[in-house]
Amino acid sequence: MQIIEPLVTGKYYHIYNRGINSCNLFIEKENYPYFMKLYERYIEPVAETFAWVLMPNHFHLLVRLKEGVELDVLHHPNPDRVYLHPSGLEDLTGVKPPHQHFSNLFNSYTKSINKRYNRHGALFERPFRRKLVTSDEYLKQLILYIHNNPVHHKFCNHPAEYPWSSYLTCISLKPTKLNRKAVIGWFDNEANFKYMHCQKSDPEAIEKWLEL
Repeated sequence: MQIIEPLVTGKYYHIYNRGINSCNLFIEKENYPYFMKLYERYIEPVAETFAWVLMPNHFHLLVRLKEGVELDVLHHPNPDRVYLHPSGLEDLTGVKPPHQHFSNLFNSYTKSINKRYNRHGALFERPFRRKLVTSDEYLKQLILYIHNNPVHHKFCNHPAEYPWSSYLTCISLKPTKLNRKAVIGWFDNEANFKYMHCQKSDPEAIEKWLEL
């Protein structure tokens, strides 16, 4: 039986998934910004985003569940109605738990892709994968792994060359909802952030260390 990581407010999570049977999630360039538009609609109300990458057949996200939003409780008798106030008191108000926001994102995107490309059935593997971030070192290694994912899969030679990740946003001055100030702070400064992303790494060793 697969153990599903619960989503708890105030915690950092690595959220990732791939297309069912490794099929492509993003078929045309237009699909990438559309997914991010839906992401903004469904996920920003419940989570802060620190890093992301969209690959043709999979994606990775680093998020923190906001305080005072719904709590994902796996064994609650009515998990769709659990809400956690900042005080920590449970209030059964009928609002959706955080995992449902992610599910709604994936379902909405699937419906759009199925309609556009005349396909049927599931697009993403279920359940979507989530892993609790347990240390500062894990956090930094995960950011490097996410931004270098296109390099590992030979789509480019440097993260700056790939348009569908948060790397360019992290080193930009343009307004963004990405929490890039915190990301740069974890690497001390922008210069070290760039330096660390240029270091060679063994993706298989990193995946094993991250327990993916």
